[in-house]
Amino acid sequence: MGGDKAPGEIIAGARRAALEYDVPVVLVGSPELVGDTGDLGLIPASEVIAMDEDPAGSVRRKKDSSLVRAAEAVRDGRALAMVSAGNTGATMASALLRMGRLKGVVRPAIATPIPQLGGHPTVLLDAGANAECTPAMLVQFAQMGTAYSSARYGVHRPSVALLSIGEEKTKGSPLVKEAHALLERASGVHFAGNVEGRDLLHAGVDVVVTDGFTGNVALKTLEGSLRFFMDTLLEVFAADDDARAAAEVMLPKLAPLAAEFDPDSVGGAMLLGVDGVCVISHGSSNEHAMVSAIRVARDLAVGGLVERVAEAVTAA
Repeated sequence: MGGDKAPGEIIAGARRAALEYDVPVVLVGSPELVGDTGDLGLIPASEVIAMDEDPAGSVRRKKDSSLVRAAEAVRDGRALAMVSAGNTGATMASALLRMGRLKGVVRPAIATPIPQLGGHPTVLLDAGANAECTPAMLVQFAQMGTAYSSARYGVHRPSVALLSIGEEKTKGSPLVKEAHALLERASGVHFAGNVEGRDLLHAGVDVVVTDGFTGNVALKTLEGSLRFFMDTLLEVFAADDDARAAAEVMLPKLAPLAAEFDPDSVGGAMLLGVDGVCVISHGSSNEHAMVSAIRVARDLAVGGLVERVAEAVTAA
């Protein structure tokens, strides 16, 4: 029921994922509003949490909302994972309040893949769950991100960097400096030092940790910059006959690169630290984006991500 293009594009993506990837999908929402679901099952939910509603309050108040019922389906074993393109805060709150927090986890964090040319994505966390963090929380993000990188991308001994305003350990806010000192001796973390914002698309590391405020700003800035670049490039290619002729040669070469950086192909972000798989897709998700998100959710659930994160936190 959530997202700018719900429920039509969400249902189309779910049906396609079930058909193309043999993923059993159950939808959650109002039977009257959802309409024809084809062969897919439906868990009825009479309420919807709007994009602008208070996350925690709405989850507590709207107990029959689609988000709450989806999280309960995972908690009760009726589903292996939940996927939502709706209110991000409410998605996190419903997962946390219904699935519960893994033992030892201070705060769950949003892990977002940042595409890298010619290789697997770098995992950025926290991408928006926690605006204010302690140094110890950043260390735990590094441990959870390490488990995620291994589970999702098969990386052996992932390298972890700290997002700062300089590569030197003396650079950054008090939070960053103290976190740097803790990460240097943290258990289960292969710490590679600091990286800067300009390095996110070619970081050379597998995981980048930061507080949720900085991470979200960095992520949105990156998305906006890439969108601006692509729009500008298309304008240039349409400027005159010479540019259009050049476009005929260049576009087939650029198309695969554009697809690599397309948010619809990424599959959404993962909420790490809760006792279940919760994939958060972006609010403008279309059919293709939902197919990607559902496929990722299936892979992470089957691959034992939650168990890996729990082991990483317990060992630390």
